[in-house]
Amino acid sequence: MERLRQEFVRNVRPQSLNIEMNRILERYRKNVIPELQKEFGITNKMAIPSIKKVTINVGVGRIHKEDAVIKRMAEDIAMITGQKPVLRKAKKSIAGFKLREGVVVGISTTLRGLRMYDFIDRYVSIALPRSKDFRGINAKNVDKMGNLNVGVKESSIFPEIRYENVKDIFSFQITVTTSAKNREVGTALLKKIGFPVK
Repeated sequence: MERLRQEFVRNVRPQSLNIEMNRILERYRKNVIPELQKEFGITNKMAIPSIKKVTINVGVGRIHKEDAVIKRMAEDIAMITGQKPVLRKAKKSIAGFKLREGVVVGISTTLRGLRMYDFIDRYVSIALPRSKDFRGINAKNVDKMGNLNVGVKESSIFPEIRYENVKDIFSFQITVTTSAKNREVGTALLKKIGFPVK
């Protein structure tokens, strides 16, 4: 993991956590907060919705026996997020799925603070435009509590994954958790921050 960390620091813009993060935060503080207050009549600043965390989940599926592939996937997620992921293991054995207790079934990581804003900026500004046939995020992806759930079909859309190093292209899920209480407020927050929600 030390080699992975050094490569991340060298290749993924060492200043990003200080520069790119400010772009999202400035937009939120200068533009989004006043617009949300005016649009929804929010008088208490503590009640203004914000993004709390971003969770990335990868299902291992049929390759749960291939440790080398799982390790490469975990390293790719670490490169994309800048944070070492957690390997999720099965809590009990299920014969129908040929699954044993303790076997890795998924990879997960939760981003907050600076890394969260940096990931959102790269996802919206760089990764989404590189997606094939991308026409915006469907508004139905926002649940009734204002959280966004979206799938990424190919991990290679992120610039941290170099094409010459790609061995296993995999898909994963991104969940953006907000403090909004309903779908309307959550959708407005995500749109104003920069998510291309239709």
